[in-house]
Parts: sequence; structure tokens; C-alpha cells
Amino acid sequence: MKKKKVFVGLSGGVDSAVSAAILKKKNYEVVGVFIKTWHPDFLICNEEEERRDAMRVAAFLDIPFLAFDFEDVYKKEVADYMIREYKAGKTPNPDVMCNKEVKFGIFLKKALSMGADYIATGHYARVSGAGNSFSREYPASHRHHSKKYSLLRSPDNTKDQSYFLWTLKQEQLKKILFPIGHLKKTKVRKLAKKFNLPVAEKKDSQGICFLGAVDLKEFLKHYIKSKKGKVLDEKGEEIGFHDGVAFHTLGERHGFTITKKSPAGGPYYIVGKNVKKNILIASQIPPDKGGQRGVEFKKPLPTSPYQGRLKIQIENTNWITKVPNPKKTYTAQIRYHGEFLPCKVICAKSNFAQVIFEKPILVASGQSCVVYDKDICLGGGVVV
Repeated sequence: MKKKKVFVGLSGGVDSAVSAAILKKKNYEVVGVFIKTWHPDFLICNEEEERRDAMRVAAFLDIPFLAFDFEDVYKKEVADYMIREYKAGKTPNPDVMCNKEVKFGIFLKKALSMGADYIATGHYARVSGAGNSFSREYPASHRHHSKKYSLLRSPDNTKDQSYFLWTLKQEQLKKILFPIGHLKKTKVRKLAKKFNLPVAEKKDSQGICFLGAVDLKEFLKHYIKSKKGKVLDEKGEEIGFHDGVAFHTLGERHGFTITKKSPAGGPYYIVGKNVKKNILIASQIPPDKGGQRGVEFKKPLPTSPYQGRLKIQIENTNWITKVPNPKKTYTAQIRYHGEFLPCKVICAKSNFAQVIFEKPILVASGQSCVVYDKDICLGGGVVV
């Protein structure tokens, strides 16, 4: 029987290396692929170092190694998109777009055109076919006969990446493998050492997809001009200033200057933005906390009128396995590693939906709202 060919995205990190090793042990024909993307001149670029680590992994596993240059696609669909959205006062998620356009877009398309049966990445998420029991074992043989696929959360809550994968469609899921999706990070680290992988001791990468740990505000200032504006409290009184609404998002408590301190003491949080007037609104009531929990104040605070909304609209919706039932209660995340918020979802035509929460939430336009039915990621949309 001919082996199934898998193109594995090798980033130079531990997760993708272990993924490739697992696939080889599962008797797949594995090809390692390093993806080259765009980096601005002003950022320290570790791409060559990551590429060398990916090559070392491929050599150690004795698998072919390729490098795909997707610089133009990444620049247009991820970096330019992120800059454009922030300039409009929104809070985009570049990792969602990176997965959609690069990893499971052009990479998948090119791999299939070169004879791959699947692509694989080191994501912490699971793909399961119809009728599968959602076991912890890595799904392989049943995948070829399933008609419908589901995207599920990783059992490792601290590493789960399903939030970034809500744009995936059925035709993509049937061609995607997540070899470590059923494992916890501690187990992946142990496997890396057990396999004697050359990157076994390497630290995890952080930050924006491919760009790494960048100071987002400093990055944006190379493309968006600073524009000093007022910071107001909920009553409309001026209490400070900022350097441009584009550099701030709802819920932040850093990066702006308070010149008029409150008698209550304690920190301020951004709870509102007026993009046209270049104004930020700040509150001392922690957003998404429903009150004063976790912060000590000298005096009690009044209820803030900026504590969020019960209903939000989302656009560009994608429902992976099924459209949500408007009568059923689901949970939703509005930011990565955010709280799972009980909600109902009412879908409309033209890829729009209304999400109704049980308590008010503070959410910024441009964020991804991802809906779950227990461990199953149903899909989501972008907050209007």
C-alpha cells in the first residue's frame, strides 16, 4: 500500500518538529517545508536561524526539505490587513488571517499541487471525522472515509489554538493533520527529548504569526502617524492624553497618560474610542469583570455606562460543521485565552450573525468572536 504523503510546516520550533517525527513513526511519507514570509527592515529578523533549525530537524529525521517563499502573500493578506484595520481604529487578529491565507491557504494549495495528500502543522487543536468518538488517539485511518469534519479544542487549555482556526472549511479540514493536537505541551516536550530532536530544548516562540515577539505599538508607528488626542472619563471630563486611537484597544490599561487622578485611586482602562474625534474614554471599573473585583480603590466606584454590550454583530461568518441553533446556548471567546462566555447565536443571510450574551461584554470592532459547542469549534466571525 502506497504511503500517504504529508507536507509538514517546519517552523524551526519544537511543536512542528515533534509533529513531523510522529508522522514519520506513523509511516507517512513526510516532507518538511519551511515557509518564508515578509519582515520589515526595522525588525530584527530571526528567519535564517529558524530556517537552519528546520533544516536540522529535517536532516535528523531523514526527510526531504523544501522552502516556500510566501512573502508577497503574507505582506498583502496579513501585514497590510493588520495595518489597515488598526488605522481604521479596529482591533484585528493577524494570526487568524495568517492561518487563513498562508498556512491553510496558499501552503495547502501548493502542497496539494505538488502531490501531497495532506499538510500538517504543530497547532494545538484537533480534527475529527463524522462518527468518530473524539478519542485522544491521533486520528488517521478513519479520516479517509468521513463525510463531515469537526474542529475541536486541544485538551491543553493553556495552548489551545482553535480560536485562530475558525475560518477553516470542510474541504481544508479533510486535508489537514494536527499530530500533536491531542497532546499537552508537557507531553510534547517529553517526546522531543525522547526522539532526541535537535530543537528539544528550544524555547517557545511568542508574538504575531511569523513576525514573532514585536512591540505592536512601535511596529504600527512605522506605518501610522502619531496624533495626540484627549482621554476622557465616563462623564466627559478630560483626564489625560494619548498618541493616537489607532494604537489602543478596548480593555487596555497602559500606553496613555493620565494627568488628572481620581480620588478613588487605582488604574484606568480604555472602555471607549471615538475614531473620528481621536478620543479615548477611560474607566476605573475593570472591563469584563462586572464590577471592582481584583482591584483595590480608596472609594467605591459608580457603575460605568461603558461596561459593554449584551448583543454584538459579527460579519464574514464561517460555520465549520453546522450553523448554530438560535435556541441553543453556546459559549464564545472574543479574545485568545479569553473567558468562555455563554451566548446565543442568530444567523442571518450574507454571512452576518448576531451574538447575544448573558452579561455585557466589552469588545472591539475587528476582534474575532469564536463560538463553541463544548469542545467543538463551530466557527465564528469578525465583530462589526
